[in-house]
Amino acid sequence: MAEVLVGVTGCIAAYKAAMVVSGLRQLGHGVNVVMTESALELVGKATFEALSGRPVRATLFGSDLGHVHIELSRGADLFCIVPATANILAKAANGIADDLVSTVILSFDKPTIFAPAMNPSMWNKPVVQNNVQKLIDFGAKIIYPESGRTSCGEFGVGRLASPESIIAEIEKIISQAK
Repeated sequence: MAEVLVGVTGCIAAYKAAMVVSGLRQLGHGVNVVMTESALELVGKATFEALSGRPVRATLFGSDLGHVHIELSRGADLFCIVPATANILAKAANGIADDLVSTVILSFDKPTIFAPAMNPSMWNKPVVQNNVQKLIDFGAKIIYPESGRTSCGEFGVGRLASPESIIAEIEKIISQAK
């Protein structure tokens, strides 16, 4: 089994990340969760701590944290950012590290997966598509959003891929790495 790091960002689809964490644990993987401050506004730490069985990290700073971004990145076999907002895609594509999730992305040197979710108009912006392409060029895997009704009531591509497809892609990458 593998050690999977899950990064949760501030999108209404963050609740689906809980299903991904639960599914990974049921398959026997160890899971650590890191969250952005925005994600904490949508889904609490307690949910992910219960599902992962481990403490959730959301800040770079604190007296007992040390070099948490390095420790987390070295202890995982794979990093999946779910949901990946336009903001985190831009940060990752341009080397910006100003919170725990973006700092771990920058320090992580193993397989990285982004599962974007956002309003269809945002997803279709050339700058977002450019950032996605840059991440692919850097070696990241993208689990593309699905078409359907989004939380804002609009219809189009932007809805987070199903937790089952995200878990299947993680499993595929883990098996290829072995």
